[in-house]
Parts: sequence; C-alpha cells; structure tokens
Amino acid sequence: MTMPAEIYVSTDVEADGPIPGPHSMLSFGSVAYLADKTVLGEFTVNLAPLPGASPHPRTMNWWGGFPEALAKARENPEDPATAMPRYAKWVRKLPGRSVFVGQPVGFDFMWVYWYLMKYCGESPFGHSALDVKTYAMAVLKRDYRDCVKNALPKEWLEPLPHTHVAIDDAREQGAIFCNMLKANGVIG
Repeated sequence: MTMPAEIYVSTDVEADGPIPGPHSMLSFGSVAYLADKTVLGEFTVNLAPLPGASPHPRTMNWWGGFPEALAKARENPEDPATAMPRYAKWVRKLPGRSVFVGQPVGFDFMWVYWYLMKYCGESPFGHSALDVKTYAMAVLKRDYRDCVKNALPKEWLEPLPHTHVAIDDAREQGAIFCNMLKANGVIG
C-alpha cells in the first residue's frame, strides 16, 4: 500500500502585530503544491480584526512602507469564525498528506495554527510545518542566516512577485521550495 503524496501548502501571513490574540491576522494565502511544482489549488482571505485586539505600533510602522499591500489586506475582510473552518475544509480536501510550508514558518504557522485552534478546535496540519530557509540551510550546508533569498542559487528563484500580499508571497515561496526539492533530488 502506497502512502498518498505529500502536499506542500505554502502559506504566507500578514498581521498587524507580532503575536495572535493581542493582535490580528490581516490576511493569509496558501498555495497547495506537489513536489514537482504542480499547483493543486489556492486559498486566500482577508480577516476582520479579533475582538479587543489592536495593531502594534512597530508593525504598523513597518506597514507604512507598503501601503498598497496593507490596503489590499483590508479589502472585504471576513469573520475568522467563518473563514477558518472554510480553510480547514479546503486543506482536508487536498488529495494527500498536507505539510504547512512557510518562511519564516515560526511566524506563519503560529498565526494559522492559533486561528485554527480558536475557530475550529483543531488543525488539519497537526504539527506538520516546514521552514523554507531551514531547508535551504540543510541543502546548501550553510549557516541559517546565510540562506536569504538573494543568496540562493539562481535556478531556485522564480520570476514571481514578492509584494507582501499574502497570496503572491505564498506562490513565490512555494515555487522556490519546490525548486529546492528538485535540487535536493526529492523529485526527478
């Protein structure tokens, strides 16, 4: 009996502060990839702020450099109580075992996991989360901080925009991750 393929759910989060609860996730986007870079689907949503939460001044100062992306993240926000169950259902319908992929995964997974637990009571990912930069470190045999995007091999990069709009950034980092898998011999 063969196991179902792993599905790499590249996810990017945009938030108004460093942690969920006191602050809110503004938007997130996920792109489901097979290892060969086949896209199985996309999910993106802008979220209404959490009750009682407020933006963090330092984060909002950072957003000052990206006003178009912030405006995009605030368009048509949906109640997280509606959006998160819809997202969990989308992940569960993927035709394989889902692995959350992020950069930095410690930030993105924290937000999505917190919201899934709050609004769904469970996570379709379990605790399966993979960091793109850590994977690059292992493949390249370099220090973690030496694995920034502009230091990666050119054949790993993609001509996709990095805009701080969640779905754009999820597409880009997912394609780069699939290129890393290929370079590492995970796929032929």
